[in-house]
Order: sequence, then C-alpha cells, then structure tokens
Amino acid sequence: MKTRYDLPCNIAQTLNILGDRWTLLIIHELLIGETNFNDIKLKLPGLSANVLSNRLKELEEAHIVQSELYVAHPPRYRYTLTEKGTALEHVFNAMIIWGAEHLETCYKEIVDPDENRVEIGYYSTKTGERIDNIHIRPIKTV
Repeated sequence: MKTRYDLPCNIAQTLNILGDRWTLLIIHELLIGETNFNDIKLKLPGLSANVLSNRLKELEEAHIVQSELYVAHPPRYRYTLTEKGTALEHVFNAMIIWGAEHLETCYKEIVDPDENRVEIGYYSTKTGERIDNIHIRPIKTV
C-alpha cells in the first residue's frame, strides 16, 4: 500500500488503498460481475493494460481482490472480490444515492422492489434500532 497520507484518519488510510485513479472503477466492475482482465479493460475505455495490472496487484496485496489462474498458457487469471472487497458495496451504493440527489446528469439510482428510491440509514449493532443522531469518536490506539 502506498502511503500518500500519513494521517491517523480512516478516510486518509482508506484513500491510501483506494484513492488511485481507476481503482474504484475497477472495483465497481468486479462488484457487478466482471472477472476477466480483458473484459474489465474493455468496460473502462482509456484504462491501459499496465495500469489495470498494477491496480489489480495493489488490490490483491490489500486483500480486496483475489486472483485465480484458469488458463496456464498463456496465463489467464480470473479476478474476484474478497469479503473485504465485497464490503465496499455499501460505499458504492452511497455514491449512487449521492449522485442521484446531486448530479446534474444521473445515470443510476437505487430503488426498492416497488421502484421507490431508498436512503441510507444507520443502525445500532447492539439493538438493531435506527439511529438518527450519530457522532464520530476517536478510537484509542496503542
């Protein structure tokens, strides 16, 4: 992982992993089911093979992506998200919801089975109740 931000902050440390150009779009392709290197490259015009290869390697080192050799000669790999990578789906959903509310041109929205738009909510891990008033607290580190 490249350390661009040497700050004691979840956002800064997450950006050290996900903040490079193309990284989030590559993860998005994996989230929607693309697993083949060439298919990912085709879906992202302007992304070079070298950059895609580098980003996939970095994501693998961060345990967000895993690769599986499926053809030996020439070597071909299938890429899938790990559990850690799949957990990013909520981040992408939040970005889609934000975009539906704030982008001049909107491309996607998230809806329920009755086609009603949804919103993000926070719930207590202890009680399961929705929490409307949240705050962020620091975690003491050793």
